Amino acid sequence: MGLRHSIRARLILILTGFIVVFVSVNMFMNIFFLERYYTYQKKEVLKDIYNEIYRVNSEANFIDAASVLDNYYFLDRLSANNGVTLYVFSITSDGLFNYYNFQFPEVDTGSVSFNIVKNRLDNYVNDYYGLHTLDNNYQIVYQTDNYDMYKIYDEKIGSNYLELFGKIDNSSFIFLRANYQNMKESAAISNQCMSYIGAIIVVLGAVAMFFIGRSFTKPILELSEIADRMAKLDFDAKYDVTSDDEIGRLGNSMNMLSSQLENTISELKSANNELQSDIERKMQIDEMRQEFLSNVSHELKTPIALIQGYAEGLSDDVMDNAEDRKFYCDVIMDEAQKMNRMVRRLLNLNQLEFGNDKPKMDRFDIVEVIKSVVSSQNILFKQKNVSLTMYEPAPVYVWADGYLVEEVLTNYISNALNHVKEPNIIRIYTKKYGDVVRIGVSNTGERIPDEELEKIWIKFYKVDKARTREYGGNGIGLSIVRAIMRSHNHECGVVNLDDGVEFWFELDSAG
Repeated sequence: MGLRHSIRARLILILTGFIVVFVSVNMFMNIFFLERYYTYQKKEVLKDIYNEIYRVNSEANFIDAASVLDNYYFLDRLSANNGVTLYVFSITSDGLFNYYNFQFPEVDTGSVSFNIVKNRLDNYVNDYYGLHTLDNNYQIVYQTDNYDMYKIYDEKIGSNYLELFGKIDNSSFIFLRANYQNMKESAAISNQCMSYIGAIIVVLGAVAMFFIGRSFTKPILELSEIADRMAKLDFDAKYDVTSDDEIGRLGNSMNMLSSQLENTISELKSANNELQSDIERKMQIDEMRQEFLSNVSHELKTPIALIQGYAEGLSDDVMDNAEDRKFYCDVIMDEAQKMNRMVRRLLNLNQLEFGNDKPKMDRFDIVEVIKSVVSSQNILFKQKNVSLTMYEPAPVYVWADGYLVEEVLTNYISNALNHVKEPNIIRIYTKKYGDVVRIGVSNTGERIPDEELEKIWIKFYKVDKARTREYGGNGIGLSIVRAIMRSHNHECGVVNLDDGVEFWFELDSAG
């Protein structure tokens, strides 16, 4: 931001402009109105002095026989305090000359100053008695029944005066004189002084406004920086509120706005992540649905084709003897049984995945269940010449659904039998880890590629499709295992060993 666009610069310029205007107006008023105002004030002073003397003299006549006008202290104070020449006198006249008896002050009649005053008094007294000796230098500015006030220019002295001449009572007169010639010089000096003072005030004011403006704009700049950081989603910036004024309240509002924006954006990001997850999950479900339909179609295509082919052979009576017909019927029945088994397993998996088949928790000995499953498949162990090793054959009690756990063990042991290779060893163990019991089934043979370890749990996924087809597998068994373990809120998994593969699952220990 340029300096000319900143609030501080504008504040300095505005306040400095006010100072300049104030000083200029003051100088203008001095030049054009100060003399008039001074004249007006002097006129008022002369009026007030006359009225005060008139009042005191009137009261003295009633209070005391001695005239208060003889009180030199009173009259001297009025003259000195107001900067006015004051004469109080009485008049005696022979028609040609006026003789003044000064009651105040004592006058040296031979002095030059008295001769100047006497000339004034002669003119005023003659005019008072109707002789009209006043010339054009006498300009009347105010007039009452008791006194007249004149503005005159004394050519001998070269000065302007305000003079008042009037009577106090029937025998006493007053003469007041005030010089205002020096007003122009005073106004010029005042203006010159004002210009110097104004220049100093402007400079000092500009410097003061610089620092004052800085103190005002510094928090605004801080708030602006915080707003910029907020615009860049940096909500760690907070304004340090140290005052309770408008800036402090704005800082509090900015801090509250920052916190609210942070919470709102956090909520929006969370909602966006959830939405993204929902979209990905929907896409995954759609892909899984398509893959599921494709896999089901593929898995059913072969048995349906076999059933159809052998059924057509029976219908066309292509076999010659009862043994061939029996073989055809056995193939049809075997393929139908495979289809039935696959459909039932898919239905069971669907029930588990959608939470419709809730496990019934019982306490039982997992070792006995393992032995039961092994016993049911004992003939396969013998046919494949597989040796079985059991670890921890003592009773191990768990909490679980016995039927579903038997399904898991059947899948694991069948899977181990189908993939076992020399030296044809299957190991089954149970180990207790705190409140959890882990059951593992391993076999010697080929290891599963690392990139395939997580994919084998997907429905219809087969690592070795040709070998899976040999034993009639359809890639559903491990999906059922994972669904069963999730319904128990426990984990299952697979790890590669040095000599083969191990599958495991966990259950709650029952002591």
